[in-house]
Amino acid sequence: MIDLALTFYGDDFTGSTDVLEALTLGGLKAALFLEPPTRDDLRRFEGLRAAGLAGTGRAMTPERMDRELPPAFARLKELGAPLFHYKTCSTFDSSPDMGSVGRAIDLGAALYRPRFVPLVVGAPALRRYCLFGNLFATTGGETFRLDRHPVMSRHPVTPMDEADLRRHLARQTSRSIGLFDILQLAGAPDDVDRRFEALLAGRPDVVLFDVLDEPRLAEIGRLLWKHRPPLLAGSSGVEYALTAHARACGEHAPACAAPSPGPAGRLLVLSGSCSAVTDGQIAWALGHGFAGLRLDPDADEHALVRQAVDALESGRSLVLYTARGPNDPAVRDARANGERVGLRLGRAARRILDAAPLGRLLVAGGDTSGYVARQLGIYALEMAAPIAPGSPLCRARSRDDAFDGLEIAMKGGQVGQVNYFGSVLRGAA
Repeated sequence: MIDLALTFYGDDFTGSTDVLEALTLGGLKAALFLEPPTRDDLRRFEGLRAAGLAGTGRAMTPERMDRELPPAFARLKELGAPLFHYKTCSTFDSSPDMGSVGRAIDLGAALYRPRFVPLVVGAPALRRYCLFGNLFATTGGETFRLDRHPVMSRHPVTPMDEADLRRHLARQTSRSIGLFDILQLAGAPDDVDRRFEALLAGRPDVVLFDVLDEPRLAEIGRLLWKHRPPLLAGSSGVEYALTAHARACGEHAPACAAPSPGPAGRLLVLSGSCSAVTDGQIAWALGHGFAGLRLDPDADEHALVRQAVDALESGRSLVLYTARGPNDPAVRDARANGERVGLRLGRAARRILDAAPLGRLLVAGGDTSGYVARQLGIYALEMAAPIAPGSPLCRARSRDDAFDGLEIAMKGGQVGQVNYFGSVLRGAA
């Protein structure tokens, strides 16, 4: 019997594993699919309560969204879950021209016809906070308003020049946007309910929720479950809110911490990320025994694979990377020829693993993760163990027996401490 409580569409690959982690740690068995799942696909996972699709909405123009999102949303709606979540990055990477969350909400609302669309972006587990409608993110131990964030304010594609999410979203949709702020969330549930009903009386199309801490997150989960709008938007804060409320009600207990799978003998890291955070992680790895190889898109692929296999067969872990940080000259080629570079990394991954089989793999970069997963025949992921918030170690389901059961971690550019590669190698945070 299939009894889903939630389906979700992740607007990028690595961010989709973030939802997988939030649900699993919250006590709901979940699976993430690379293609819209059928009911037969769901039956392969006993006790499944949530199913997601790893999408690419963050890299789509509005015109492409119009073509590709409605069929994907419709396929997920057919699975019969009462709630559908359009999952955004916790830093709300978007613009009117690229990755428009407003356009995604418009398309989802046309299918689901909600009274209002809740928007929950803050996620304390990821150190993302929303206060009086403004989004904050912590990096390097310091918390910044997003338009002053040292990375996101200078993002090359979707720079966050406005921290007020109401203003930011209003550039992307004509829908009215209300705010349920941190003060309105305080107090007895009856008082919160009265304030919320007063807000809804104004008939906002979208309601943005402030998020500061776990108690307020659970209160948001209570409101979401009470009203049960069929369409929700935002980060994994949506799942953290819903599961926090379910635990408070005693509906289910949080999942027991999964035992660490233990260290891997060797680890292959494939990095298509251009972020400064990933560059620091590469530098840490190279200083702690990892071999390093740069993937030159014009170099001989056979020679590159041979060098990689030699490094692994010598007993060392290996980082295969396309660029070292945002100022690397190779970044320009990666942006101009992203598909070519991604396909090359994916092919290299398969050839390397065919020649030097490994049980664990790490991929840095959302687009890169998608290319690598498809080259390995992976059609679904389950969470295996937490490593860093938002980037767990997963277990792959693959149509290729050689890669079925492969342990794989996929991280976004801004995720993880400097020693993240070492944590994945050890199999524990």
